Amino acid sequence: MAQNFMVALMLVVVLAGTGTGCIADGEELAAPLGEAPIALEIVNALNPNALNPNALNPNALNPSALAIGALNLSILRPNSLTAILDPGPDGFLSREHLRYAIECAFGSSQSFRFSWTDGAGIDHNEVYTGMLGLAKSWAWEPLDDDGQRWVSACLAARTNYYGVRVMISSRGPTRALSESNARESSTYTREEGAFWGNIYASSPALYACHVPGNNGNSRAALRDCAAGHVDEATGTVEPCGTIRILGPCATFCDPIAHRKGIYHPSCFQDPADRPSTTNLQPITVFLE
Repeated sequence: MAQNFMVALMLVVVLAGTGTGCIADGEELAAPLGEAPIALEIVNALNPNALNPNALNPNALNPSALAIGALNLSILRPNSLTAILDPGPDGFLSREHLRYAIECAFGSSQSFRFSWTDGAGIDHNEVYTGMLGLAKSWAWEPLDDDGQRWVSACLAARTNYYGVRVMISSRGPTRALSESNARESSTYTREEGAFWGNIYASSPALYACHVPGNNGNSRAALRDCAAGHVDEATGTVEPCGTIRILGPCATFCDPIAHRKGIYHPSCFQDPADRPSTTNLQPITVFLE
């Protein structure tokens, strides 16, 4: 039992060219190793911008005690460790949340490894590799406010009501999501909506807006979290977990500024109180 517990505690943050959270000669890693390459391959699709699959279960949007401290074994909070090592259903959701959060935050040259033991005593070795690079510094320091909002928006954008994988084009006012890519832009032309918020704040909240004229296309593509899922029996519109659907993006976001990229530069919960409700880290999602 003690041996299994020690195996479960083997969590390390791995950056390209490093065996663990330290550089090769044993010197402590205290800074990034450079920009991760923009291009990466995921689900047989070349992603020089932000083309990525989504299938996050809405129930996994709850951080489940996961802390925003640095993803480093020496300072990982006990409640976070307990959450991802839990062999039960809550542990599954915590690991799913963490995997998607790391894909959002880390670049493709960064990864996070750990082991956990299930109820049958079988060890599982996990390796969560980064993808979008929205908050790379999470590997060595806590998520700052901007990082919390970027990762939160990314998690919301990648949530799927049905838990199925759909390729989406995520765009936003940050270098990681605004690199020009003609093929992606010409293929993913239907705006689904935008997502923003902060689930790591003292009062967690996620928001979404939609484009009414594209709701039919979004639902046909099994993307219901901005438009809302229509219950066939009652006709009511249901949200995806804790994501609050506010209404049309034309009301709750600044217009898409093509000269700055094809995305909404900011969104807000209350158009009448923009100063205190504006979010500068929204992610705009486009579909085929």
